[in-house]
Amino acid sequence: MEAHAQPSGPFAVGTFSSGDGPRFAGLVAGGRVLDLRTVPALGEAAASTRALLERWDDVLPLLHAAAGAGGGGEWLPLDGLAVHAPVEPRQILQSGANYRTHVIDLAVAHEPEDGRPAEQVREETAAMMDRRAAEDQPYMFIGLPSSVTGPYDDVVIPSWCRKPDWELELAAVIGRPAYRVSADEAPEHVAAYTIANDLTAREAVFRRDMPEIGTDWLRAKNPPTFTPLGPYLVPSAFVGDPGDLRVTLKLNGDVMQDESTKDMIFGVARLVAYASQTVRLLPGDLVLTGSPAGNGMHWGRLLRDGDVMDGSITGLGAQRNRCVAESTDAGEA
Repeated sequence: MEAHAQPSGPFAVGTFSSGDGPRFAGLVAGGRVLDLRTVPALGEAAASTRALLERWDDVLPLLHAAAGAGGGGEWLPLDGLAVHAPVEPRQILQSGANYRTHVIDLAVAHEPEDGRPAEQVREETAAMMDRRAAEDQPYMFIGLPSSVTGPYDDVVIPSWCRKPDWELELAAVIGRPAYRVSADEAPEHVAAYTIANDLTAREAVFRRDMPEIGTDWLRAKNPPTFTPLGPYLVPSAFVGDPGDLRVTLKLNGDVMQDESTKDMIFGVARLVAYASQTVRLLPGDLVLTGSPAGNGMHWGRLLRDGDVMDGSITGLGAQRNRCVAESTDAGEA
């Protein structure tokens, strides 16, 4: 199945379970998973993927050795395991308006109420993006870990949500703690990369009752299951240039997003450095890098009950999530 596409490099790590058993950190290689609890050299670091990341500099050579040993530890067939979100982050830092074409398309799709023609909106938005790039000021906000779900889990569309939209994006996973690091230093603090689908309730983004305050990211971004994550953490050394990866999302088999990370205004290093000027980034934290063009607002086709999203990024594997409408009995706060 496409959703089980193998990542690049000799191995990746993730979170798995067998039957009703507990979740465990595993090393993925060649269609098999090494239960890292059975690798004595890892000790307490094998307790979870976040524990691995907390000791990443020491653990990475041990993972290389385990992947190459062949007979060490207990190997299990991947097809017999449940695959969960690969890490439980303490913090999620999200980048908004970071793909030039995506932001221009969104501005046009939102149909300005003042009657400006689409071409004028497009030109003005392009100029704004050029100004932002020149001023070197990314736009970032905070996501909630409670929105994270697995790479093959159902996405539940809240009963109140009228405009659910997809936003596939590259996520950088922090290894070494980072606080007030420079862009040159930032890559040393990124242990791995993974895939995130940062779903958005479009109608909730702008608070029309309080336009002077701006956006409501709490409601727009953070319902449970709105951040499918994974399938795996691919060590950064195996990924190559994070500024030259292909981000592809299919909806029911039709390609909707298919863009290179080259279209990012601010690259991974700049985003990590910027976030670290305010936030002390911790092992396992996620820095989401924004989503490219091709979301539902652009296509005039938003998510519905029964839709299936297939998301992939070069070298990171693929995820598949089915959309399920929340029961109207769930109510609304």
